[in-house]
Amino acid sequence: MVSNEMLGTFVPIVVYWVYSGVYVYLGNNFEEYRLHPKKEEEVKNVVSKGTVVKGVLVQQAFQIVVSLILFTIIHDDSETSTSTPPSLLVMLWQFMIAMVVLDTWQYFIHRYMHINKFLYQHIHSKHHLLVVPYGFGALYNHPLEGLLLDTVGGALSFLASGMTPRTSIFFFSFATIKTVDDHCGLWLPGNIFHILFSNNSAYHDVHHQLYGSKYNFSQPFFITWDKILGTHMPYSLVKRKEGGLEARPLKD
Repeated sequence: MVSNEMLGTFVPIVVYWVYSGVYVYLGNNFEEYRLHPKKEEEVKNVVSKGTVVKGVLVQQAFQIVVSLILFTIIHDDSETSTSTPPSLLVMLWQFMIAMVVLDTWQYFIHRYMHINKFLYQHIHSKHHLLVVPYGFGALYNHPLEGLLLDTVGGALSFLASGMTPRTSIFFFSFATIKTVDDHCGLWLPGNIFHILFSNNSAYHDVHHQLYGSKYNFSQPFFITWDKILGTHMPYSLVKRKEGGLEARPLKD
């Protein structure tokens, strides 16, 4: 039987590639849902998709190692397939704590990587080679950034919330889906994430543009820190002449 620790490590990775694959299909076949024309993706992004895939796999390899080490350290032999799982209320509370911790960690680390010229030039700028984001490019980062921003941030949210390895399967799968959705470059009608979260694909697309590089640092759930610290750039969705939508910045 596969342990909860192993599932918590590998299920989010499988979810990443399956979910982003769905968005690749939609982006390639439904221009009306795109936030940028397909031709812009090919012209503005100066890194190949093959390179992006390799970069993401490297980050996920680090993620696997750290996850297995963490689960080994906190392993609880009492958590078996027959043990009583936490109540739904407890799980929801743990989800909220983990979301707040992850958001806080990522906001300040992400923002500092933009403020510090050395860190931006040598590390974070790699992620911004994708001016036109797409789903499986969500975790395309410098390995050090991936380790610090995503892997360490995930470990801190796990530890701070007190969730079990079993609960982490659901939380990190959810966080993975949300991260992919934010980078998918699409605006899909009826998307539940756009209904529940102001931090969405259009919000993060603004950040990937030159005019928005000093704004909209928040990820992956809420826009709270952007609002509090004055780095929030609102946007409006307008139709492009050639079809599809575009997120245009507004004065806050």
